[in-house]
Amino acid sequence: MRVPFTRVAPRTAVDSARSTLAALTVSVGTVGLTAAAARPGLLALVDQHAAAIRDSLDGDRTPLTVAALAGYAEGVRAAALEHGWTPPTGPVDWSHPDWPLTRLVAVCALARALDRD
Repeated sequence: MRVPFTRVAPRTAVDSARSTLAALTVSVGTVGLTAAAARPGLLALVDQHAAAIRDSLDGDRTPLTVAALAGYAEGVRAAALEHGWTPPTGPVDWSHPDWPLTRLVAVCALARALDRD
C-alpha cells in the first residue's frame, strides 16, 4: 500500500534535535549523570561545563533550546573526533573523565533541565 506523500508527517528540526539528545543521553548521559550524582567532584565538574555551555550559547540572555544544545553537542563530538578522540566503548573511569566526555555529559544535564521546564 502506498501512502500519499501529503500524509507523511515531515520530521522537524526539533524532532531531529530531540533525537540527537536522546541518543547522546543513552550513549553517555545516563551513566555519566548517575556517576556525577555519586561523586561530588564530578558533579561540580559537570556543573562547570554546563555553565560554560550556557555562556557559549548566550543562555543568560536567551533561553536554551533543544536545537541549540543538539547542535552544540554535534559540534563538540565532531571536533573531538577530528582531533583523535574516541567515544568510550566500555566502562569509564569517572574519576578522570576526558574533556569531550565531560562536556557531552554536561549537555545531557542541560537537556534534562529543559525537559523539566
